[in-house]
Amino acid sequence: MTDSDQTPHTHDENRHDQLTTAPNATEADAAPRIDVTDQGDGVTRIDIRDDAAVRPGADPEDTDEA
Repeated sequence: MTDSDQTPHTHDENRHDQLTTAPNATEADAAPRIDVTDQGDGVTRIDIRDDAAVRPGADPEDTDEA
């Protein structure tokens, strides 16, 4: 089978494949972490999802203060 015989993968399929092929990877590793919204006026909004397993910034459960 040549490349021209294969159906091209979507961005989401490629992302899923890339994130789940590592050793010990799980389906949760491929879960979406951001929402991207095109607001139509040339502005693109990127939000961290509330259900994202990993979020930027300090761990809110880490109450150990230096």
